Parts: sequence; structure tokens; C-alpha cells
Amino acid sequence: MAWPPLPSHQRPCGWNLWLPSREPFPALRGDATADLVIVGAGYTGLAAALAWQEARPQDRIKILDADRLGEGSPGRNSGFMLEIALANDASPGELERMSRLNALTRQTMARLRQRVEAYGIDCRLQHSGTYRAASSPAGRRFLASYRAFLDAAGLRYDTLESDALAERIGTRYYTAGLYSPDCYLVQPAALVRGLAETLPEAVELHERCPAIAIRRDSEGWHVSTPEGEIRTPRVILANNAFSRAFGADASRLTAIYTYAAVTPVLADTDRARIMPETWGLLPAHRLGCTLRTTSEGRLMIRSRYSYEREASNARIEASLQASLEARFPELAPVNFEHMWGGTTGLTHNGAPLWGEIQPGLYVSAGCNGGGIVKGTFLGDALARHALGQPVEDIQALFGRPSWMPPEPVRRIGFHLTAALERRKASRET
Repeated sequence: MAWPPLPSHQRPCGWNLWLPSREPFPALRGDATADLVIVGAGYTGLAAALAWQEARPQDRIKILDADRLGEGSPGRNSGFMLEIALANDASPGELERMSRLNALTRQTMARLRQRVEAYGIDCRLQHSGTYRAASSPAGRRFLASYRAFLDAAGLRYDTLESDALAERIGTRYYTAGLYSPDCYLVQPAALVRGLAETLPEAVELHERCPAIAIRRDSEGWHVSTPEGEIRTPRVILANNAFSRAFGADASRLTAIYTYAAVTPVLADTDRARIMPETWGLLPAHRLGCTLRTTSEGRLMIRSRYSYEREASNARIEASLQASLEARFPELAPVNFEHMWGGTTGLTHNGAPLWGEIQPGLYVSAGCNGGGIVKGTFLGDALARHALGQPVEDIQALFGRPSWMPPEPVRRIGFHLTAALERRKASRET
């Protein structure tokens, strides 16, 4: 049997390397049955399992994950947990939709926080707020547009010019910024591990156990793994772009790699200047650099993208070093403690690929970098939808993912668009 494409990375995830070692949940061996199989133990898959178990506690749920907890894409993100819509989604002309989306995002964040507190999950969860900063005319135009949305929506923020921003984040690279209190920072690998390790007993998780085939016959769905098979009436695909191998619409979904690197713990003098408080910064341009500090005193940068396959990590690392040194020249030469790549599912217009795609087969993919809170909400909603419960109108909230042309036109279009965007706002990258 030819296996479908599986997540793989050139380097381990730094967030996961800092955590204590643990014994993984065993892989599936032999034949089994379940009331629900979930492919993917990220934030979407775990939220779907919890929602299903809450509604039907007697059901047997199995979750399959191709990697170890914290080592896959959910542990490789930047750890921003936004309580309001992403800046790229914001539009003053769609206040009613955005207000509904913001309310659902806050509710989801509150549930995540309650679970962290109830189970004592040590994931460095901190209500830090977030900055959005610009260093180019294109970036400043974006900030002006985003400020108009925040004003129209009645959301809190501070406007910061270069001097005030430099006092908070220790760099004069940026010419203007906005600070919003509506964000938490978290250690993402610790969070996803903690959420998985506190699942109810009725939910069985199998690590390093990829789904390699899914087929349907008169008995229902058969999910094959390297050493076993599960019969089930329902399957939820929560493995983002890799869901394409199992029936998700490849004409609306593609895979993008992005990259992060983290410094060693900074010297006390640098920490006092750069991080008087823990902070996170999102770029004014979608191809720009994300920055954040950690509770231990490290500085992280995330930037650069590649299409469908991981680029040379050595080449990317040199590029990230140059970007961080441009922002913090006093730290040069920067030597990262860890650098890694991770995947995300991308749709052209940012709308998720979500819902039932065949009888008993459901998908939530195309998070578009929306990350922890958005993925959690969509997983919870998908489980409720599969159970026949009332659910929010996902298409009205997010839209329907638009069609993308086939290869090689899609690849060429990605590279041309990325090059044009980088040229328009090169100082943001």
C-alpha cells in the first residue's frame, strides 16, 4: 500500500525540546472499532473529541496522530491566542459579522483558559496583549485600516509612535504600532500536550500512528494505520492540508511551510531593555515577521514561507538571523538555540474548508495560520454539526473557500504573489 504524504520536518520543534520527556500513547495494533475516529491530535481534533464526548459520553473515540504530541504542527506555532479576529480578517464594512466572530472567539478562549486552570496545565499561559507594528508606508496603511476597524467595533487599543513602541519592545526598527489587550501568549507544545493528556478515558489517543488509508463500504468507514484498522461510522479529518489525501477538496486547499527560531536566554541587560514585560508582535503585512518573548527570557522570530515542501533550514536560518539583527542590531551576531519549520493549511481567501464531504466523513482544514483559538472553535463546531446539534453558520462567519487553479499554475501564482508582496513591504519581512 502506498502511503499518503505525511508530516515530516528537517529539525525538531524547539518548544517541545524544552519540555520534559514523556512516554507516548501507544500506536494502534490490530483491528478495532470506534464510534468516531479523528485524524489529527491538534487543537481542532482535540476540541472535536471533547465536544463529542461531552454530548455522548458512552461513545468510544479514537484519535490518530502521525507524530508525537507537541512535535507536529500544533506544537510548532508561535503561541498567540487571540481573543478577536485576526487583523487580516478585519473589515470596517463587516462589523456585524466580525462582532459575532469576536464573541465566539472570546468564548472559545475562555473555555481553553478554564481547562488549563482546571487541570493545572503548565503551559505558561499569560494575558499579555499583542502589538501590531509597521516599518514601511505599506505597513502604516494597514495599521490605519486596522485602527478604523477597531474604532468602529469599539475595541480597546493604544496607538504608539516609534519612541513609545521602542520603550516597550526595545527596538526602533518600527515607525508606528498598535497595542491590543485581546491576546494571550502560551507555550504551544506544552498546551497541546496538556490538553491531550487530560482527555477523558473514553477518548483513546494513538501517537506515531498515521492514518494511511480511509475507505468506505456497506459496514461504514475503515481507517487503516501501519499496524491496524478501525471500523467506524464516522471520521473527522483534523489534519489540515494533509486531509487532501482522504477526500478534502485539493482545489481549495494547499500546504505552506513557515519557520521559527528562538535565541538562547538573553543576558540580563538585554532582557531588561527588550522585554521589561512579556510581549508578542504580529506584523502589519502578512509576509512580515512575528516576534515574541518567552517567560524564560528568549526572543523568537517567525517568518519566511515555502510552498508545499520544507525549504533548506540552513538557508532559512540565515535569513531569520538577518531579519532579527536588523531589528535588534545590538544582539548581533545572533546564534539561535533552535530553529524549525512547520506546516499550515492555506485557502486562497482565508475561509476554512469545513463540513461533511461524504456521508459520515467530515473535515476542518485551512486554518490559514489562525491557530489555536480558531482551530479549537472550528473543531468543537464540527463535532456538534456531525452530531446533528445546532451550530453556528460557519460559511456566514468565515465565507466559503475559493477555488485555486491546478498545478503548475498554482505554484507559479504563489511565487509571483509572494515576490510582489515582499517587494511592496520589504522592510516588514
